[in-house]
Amino acid sequence: MSAKRGNTSGPAGRAYLALIREFPLRPIRSEAELGRAIAMVDALSDRKSLTPDEHDYLLVLSDLIEKYEDERSPIPAISGVPMLRYLFEAKGVAQAKVAAEAGIAESTLSEILAGKRKLGIKHVTRLAGYFKVDPGLFLPG
Repeated sequence: MSAKRGNTSGPAGRAYLALIREFPLRPIRSEAELGRAIAMVDALSDRKSLTPDEHDYLLVLSDLIEKYEDERSPIPAISGVPMLRYLFEAKGVAQAKVAAEAGIAESTLSEILAGKRKLGIKHVTRLAGYFKVDPGLFLPG
């Protein structure tokens, strides 16, 4: 079988090879390489549509970026009270409002935030419902 002329799909299509020449797919080893990789992702993402080759290239390059960032700047997992504090800040809500709308006494919520009281199942369930998050976010990791 011979490939049709002009076919750009498949593992070695012209569009894919052009991208490889522009920015080879290799492990990212520096901030400068990371910057160039992100610029390439941005350029591809700005296109209205991608060929299958361009899409494959974008997926692999995104994985390389993620791997580099995970190795250099891992995001620490947070749960429990620190997650609760984060959600308060992210949603921009006051403790009194959350307590009232989640059906938890404000004094109880204060004690939880101050570390004087642990999050119970009832609290976790109500807070997860209020913030519309998975209840597991409040459980210790």
